[in-house]
Amino acid sequence: MAQFMEIEELCKTWEKTGRNEFLKQCRSQIALATNDGIVSADSQGLRDALYGIIWQCLKGAFKPDVATAALADVSHMHAGIGSLIADTFSIIDIETVCLETKSEREILFELLKLCVKSFLSGSMLKERMEYETLEEIKVIQSKLTFSQKYVRLKTKLFYKQQKFNLLREESEGYSKLGAELAQLSCGTQSNHEQLLESIKSLIGCFDLDPNRVLDIILEAFECSPQMDQLFVPLLQNYMCEPLTICHVLGFKFHFYKEENIATPDSLQKVAALLLQHELVDLDDLYPHLMPSDTDIMQTYKKSITEARQFARKMTIVLLSDREKEEEQAEKDKENKDERALDNQKIGLIEAMLRIGDWSHAKQLIDRLPHFSAVSHAPVAKALCDLVGSMIQPLYKDYAMPKGAKSSSVNPPTNSKSISVPKALLQLSPTFRICNYLGPYAGSQPVLIWKLVRLGKVVLNKRASAQEQVKEQWEEVYRNLLSLIEGTLLPSMSTLDSNACLSEEMWSLLKLMPYNIRYCLYGRWKNSTYAVHPPLIRIKATTTDRAKYIMKRLTKDNVKPLGRQLGKLSHVNPGILFEYVLSTIQRYDNFIGPVVDSLKYLTSLSYDVLAYCVIEALANPEKERMKHDDTNLSLWIQSLASFCGTVFRKYNIDLTGLLQYVTNQMKACKSYDLLILREIIVKMAGIEVTEEMTPDQLDALAGGELLRAEGGYFSQVRNTKKSSQRLKDALLTDSLGVALCMLMSQERFHVVFKKGIDVHVKLLGQLHDQCQDTLVQLGGFLANQLGSEDYTKHLPALSTMVTEFHLTPECAFFLCRPMCTHAINSKFDEFRKLDRSANSSQKLSSQQKMQCYVKAVQTVLSSLVDSVRELHIPKVWDDISPQFYCTFWTLSMYDLYVPDMSYDKEVNKIKQQVNSLEDNKDMVSTKRKKERERHNMIMEKLRDEQKKQVEHCQRVLARLKSECDNWFTARSTKNETITQFLQLCIFPRCCFTASDALYCAKFVLTVHQLKTSNFSTLLCYDRVFQDITYTLASCTENEASRYGRFLSEMLKTVQKWHSDKAIYEKECGNYIGFVTVLRASGAESSNKADQLDYENFRHVCHKWQYKLTKAVVSCLESKDYTQIRNTLILLTKILMYFPLVLNLSVVLEKRVDKIRAEEKDKRPDLFALAMGYSGQLKARKSHMIAEDQFHSKDVKSQSSSSTKKSTAPSTATSADSAGTSGDTKTDVTATAAMSQERSSGSKSSSNSHSSTTKKSYSSSMSGPLSINIKTETKSETRDDTKNDRGHKEDKKEEKVKNHKDKTRKKEEKVTRQEKTTPSADRSQEKVHKSKRTSAGADGEIKEERKSSERSQRGESIASNSSHGSTGTASHGSAGTVSHKASPAREATDREHKRRKIGHQSPNTSNSQEKAKESESLERGEREREGRRDKEKKPGEKKRDHSEGDKEGHESKRRKDDELGMRKKSSSPSVREDKDKMKMPRTTSVVRPSSSGDASTNGERSSSKQKEMPKESSKSRKEGRGEEASSDKPVKESSKRDSRGEDGRKEEARKSKREAKEEDRDEDRHHSSSRKRRP
Repeated sequence: MAQFMEIEELCKTWEKTGRNEFLKQCRSQIALATNDGIVSADSQGLRDALYGIIWQCLKGAFKPDVATAALADVSHMHAGIGSLIADTFSIIDIETVCLETKSEREILFELLKLCVKSFLSGSMLKERMEYETLEEIKVIQSKLTFSQKYVRLKTKLFYKQQKFNLLREESEGYSKLGAELAQLSCGTQSNHEQLLESIKSLIGCFDLDPNRVLDIILEAFECSPQMDQLFVPLLQNYMCEPLTICHVLGFKFHFYKEENIATPDSLQKVAALLLQHELVDLDDLYPHLMPSDTDIMQTYKKSITEARQFARKMTIVLLSDREKEEEQAEKDKENKDERALDNQKIGLIEAMLRIGDWSHAKQLIDRLPHFSAVSHAPVAKALCDLVGSMIQPLYKDYAMPKGAKSSSVNPPTNSKSISVPKALLQLSPTFRICNYLGPYAGSQPVLIWKLVRLGKVVLNKRASAQEQVKEQWEEVYRNLLSLIEGTLLPSMSTLDSNACLSEEMWSLLKLMPYNIRYCLYGRWKNSTYAVHPPLIRIKATTTDRAKYIMKRLTKDNVKPLGRQLGKLSHVNPGILFEYVLSTIQRYDNFIGPVVDSLKYLTSLSYDVLAYCVIEALANPEKERMKHDDTNLSLWIQSLASFCGTVFRKYNIDLTGLLQYVTNQMKACKSYDLLILREIIVKMAGIEVTEEMTPDQLDALAGGELLRAEGGYFSQVRNTKKSSQRLKDALLTDSLGVALCMLMSQERFHVVFKKGIDVHVKLLGQLHDQCQDTLVQLGGFLANQLGSEDYTKHLPALSTMVTEFHLTPECAFFLCRPMCTHAINSKFDEFRKLDRSANSSQKLSSQQKMQCYVKAVQTVLSSLVDSVRELHIPKVWDDISPQFYCTFWTLSMYDLYVPDMSYDKEVNKIKQQVNSLEDNKDMVSTKRKKERERHNMIMEKLRDEQKKQVEHCQRVLARLKSECDNWFTARSTKNETITQFLQLCIFPRCCFTASDALYCAKFVLTVHQLKTSNFSTLLCYDRVFQDITYTLASCTENEASRYGRFLSEMLKTVQKWHSDKAIYEKECGNYIGFVTVLRASGAESSNKADQLDYENFRHVCHKWQYKLTKAVVSCLESKDYTQIRNTLILLTKILMYFPLVLNLSVVLEKRVDKIRAEEKDKRPDLFALAMGYSGQLKARKSHMIAEDQFHSKDVKSQSSSSTKKSTAPSTATSADSAGTSGDTKTDVTATAAMSQERSSGSKSSSNSHSSTTKKSYSSSMSGPLSINIKTETKSETRDDTKNDRGHKEDKKEEKVKNHKDKTRKKEEKVTRQEKTTPSADRSQEKVHKSKRTSAGADGEIKEERKSSERSQRGESIASNSSHGSTGTASHGSAGTVSHKASPAREATDREHKRRKIGHQSPNTSNSQEKAKESESLERGEREREGRRDKEKKPGEKKRDHSEGDKEGHESKRRKDDELGMRKKSSSPSVREDKDKMKMPRTTSVVRPSSSGDASTNGERSSSKQKEMPKESSKSRKEGRGEEASSDKPVKESSKRDSRGEDGRKEEARKSKREAKEEDRDEDRHHSSSRKRRP
């Protein structure tokens, strides 16, 4: 292009200097050439110049005559320039033909005409130019005539014989030629030069045709192909043009094809030798070979189609005779072999391979379809022989086993295209040649053995190679992998069952990492069997045979059918296991027989089985969930069970499967954790289940041997080897630690990462699966790894929490074994030091304990510093970091010795020994070994028990030494308990079942240690408070563990409740049960004192009630999770809850309701409800009445510390807990209830139970509210005492005013009772049997309404509770102080009734609710009457005023509710209700509270006067005056039919009454302010 641009410049100045410069350049180029007619020097520059000058003329830069003159001048410079110009014109002629415009071509014609006239010869242009161009420039007259003349001339020159001297014409010459060539076979003539001279003389003498002579020479060569060293030089010197020999050979190949005669091998060899010595070109000979490439491709495709049809036929049932099909298949095979004989290309490839001409053979193989050439047995065998001869020297030097004999195969001589490798690093070309064999290397199994053994040598040398030659080894390694993938493994499939070759192959593959092996297996199984026709047939046959075996496999014929499976698996393991695993996924009962039948497999088959399992698990076409999207599919469960069983029984590499689970966890797919769980269960014998019996849980608190003997359902024996294999696999690439970290993370955020459409049941299952598998794996690593290995692999606690974002419970679970090991190591170290200091004397137990405490302090010091970062600094104001570490680093093993479990297991072993003695069929030697084994286990159990006893004593001494520093005095006990429960108890009690028992045991231990600043009573009270939120946030397994924790806590409480002596012994003088009992009189005291036994029983009853309330709320919530968790929890705590009969009736009623509702909706809830209902009914005989559970007639008694108090059993309502500064923190049971209401208001509001009943105060509050005091230093100040005394004076004055109100109510009740007919009393007796359950319902409903009021900011004091639980027995000294006046209470109750009436406008429902509430009130009055009869006269006199007051108050509430029932259906009620909801200040206690009561009583009586007859009927129904149930329905129908006018009238009346109430209340407040002293 640069020269062309220069020509353009020359053209611009052509007339001036351009022409001379052009000629000058041409002359300089020509000067280098010789004057022989040919420009022999580099003429490219000259050619470019000529090309440029001609194109410039065509473009019009100058005229054609100018260009002709310049070209003529150049042509005169050298004789060969004319030929160059003619060549240039021929090129430009072709280029101009392609142009769209014709102007250039016209100029070209004009220029050519001028050149022909000037210097170009026509003959030169005739050799180069096209016929059309020659005709245009008048060089020829007609192109048609010229072409015909050209053909005739060419035929005459090349194809027409001048003399026809054949054998019959010149017999003597050809006879002498044959004699000369025949002497070569006798060896008389060995010099090709002499032979050539003889042949030339014969041709000259007899005028023989040279081509015919050549044909005779080739015939002689074909008869003696081994004499290639003579004939090849002869042919090379005989004729210089290879195309002539190619034509002669082609005629020979055509002859055999036309005559339908098999082409002889001798001709193939001659052709191969000629190709090898380059006497013939392959491209020239290839068109003469038959069949064509198209026919070969069609034949190859047809073979694949036939193979696939054969495979399809194997999968369907055919009714035709199989023998006929087999005969037809044999015929087809014979025909195929015959057709293969006619394939001259295949024969030529074989001949080339036989002589070692790989380069030409490779070219010919590449022209054919892939592996179609080697699919013919002769070609495959020839290639195998070639490869075997190439690797034979290296095989002898490196890989041949000692003492083995091998036939020597010499590589082909004089082969230029192949080179025999002399070193292992030179094996790459040989391996590449082997790849052309594909699956057809099986035609020579010996070659496969040699290649496998050489491959092992290569891998071993590569592993120990130096860095300088690493790259060379990598190239050999890559070619070896290609060889294994493409040749060795596929070739195995074509062989018969060869177990030895399979083991030899495994000895090679095991040197590679599992991921490389699995890639090879995947290609072998999924790609190879779909490409090669023989393998397609083999796959179909293997699958059909596998089906035949699996259909007949049972546990009785495992051995014979297992052998057959083994034979199939030796060479085709992937195909076999694919079908076996698919069968197992459908039918899990095949797992046992299949696992037993796999004992005849080779090591390679086991490894392929592991790969097939992973492939089946990762199958994207299978759904892991059932159609309900809440449970795992059965196929994955079956595979998990199979994995656990087969990996335990057989030595299979686990690394791949564990890595697969790890990768799934990284992708946040925790479904496959089921695989890991089953593997740990089967291989290590560690199982995690929530259905453990108490005996098993007790055994889990012991040592390792006791846990193995009695802690699990299945006694897994002989797990030592399998555990070691699992441990080694987990330590590979630190998979164990990685799995622990991933499971801990997935356990925490599985709920947040799943979509909103995922069912909550599935989320719970995934969480539980992560949790259980984490516990399994963590326990396995702690047991199997040595302490140093465990510490080495696991990161530090702070690292796990801060960097890996593990929750503290998971981090401490993993770190606990490390802490235990470190403490024990330090203890042993200190003990040795002390022993050496004491002159090797044995240390006393006290010295050992001191060493242990010192070791603990040393180890935990660093841990204490690290845990400070886990929480905010404010947390450590309530609990100390040392206590936090102590709680999380201890376990059940440290606190409790399961002596009963040890004794049970020892007795069991003794029974087994006795049974051995009675077994006469057992051989004596075996009996002796078994006896020794059992005795050894018993000794180990006793030693383990002894060690645990000593260890628990040391731990107890440690706890005693540090318990005083656990809880600081800087915060209140309430805050301390809150932090303790939130950071310690609740996270751990839901972690495992053992941890649930540990939490309960730890609380008891802290109590028994008399830990300062720790209130046991408050801790238990907070635990038994509203458990609604806790249950709602639990998974299924966590609910079970939480139930175990509550059961253990209730067990302790019931133990104290059962016997006063036990209570006095274990709680009487303990700090945890210190309370402050406050009375309402002037003699009240704030002095701390122990809670006496009777009051503790009342607290126990309150806890039972609280649990009932929370449980009922959950059961009525309609939420699946709450109902399920509640039923699970109830099942776990059934032994200790419910213990009171009336509470059990309430529970039974709710459970029966769930059972009826969920029967057809949610079967799992129905099953749980059915199970619990049956167990609850069975426990009814062990339940007691309420008055037996706690004494409701509490006599005046006081403990030794409260003798000065006149009413020690009476308590005030609690102050709000957790006040700051110098104030006291009164955390009472009632206060805890109010906190529970406010926190659980949301859960209660979600409850679907809309029934409304009266407050059942006897069970809700108990006879006594215990004020649990947390006293600070500021409580000793005198001014606080004075303030408290002043408050008590005000309260006493309030009580006096309250008595006045009570007397007025008593008079009213007396008047009403005189008018009550005797039918009321008879009716009450009829309904006596229903009162208990109705009362319990009422108290639960009232609690729910109270929580709603507390949420709205209303302060409601339910003073009726004291009257119903027996506080009247203590006289006026037991009056409870309230912050709200009775008038305020009446107003709040009025608000509540109006709200209920508005929410439930259905009259029939309201009447039914009223009937239940009033039956509750009647039950209360009857109980009070019974107590009055049992009391002494003096006590009755003291209780008269309080009892009458309570009865009058109950009567007034009933009348008010009945009066408001009618108004609830009015539209105006909504407005009144909104007015009533306005918050009012209730903190001021007015002394004139009796005025409010009387005012409210007057309003109530005035309402009764205005009430129509329908309302009076409703009141009679509510009091029980009418027995029939159809009256409320009638009243409801009357009210519904009153119409719009009636409702408006009622609305106006209700507004007037509301205004009157407001005026009365204002008058009352003004009068009370006037009467205030």
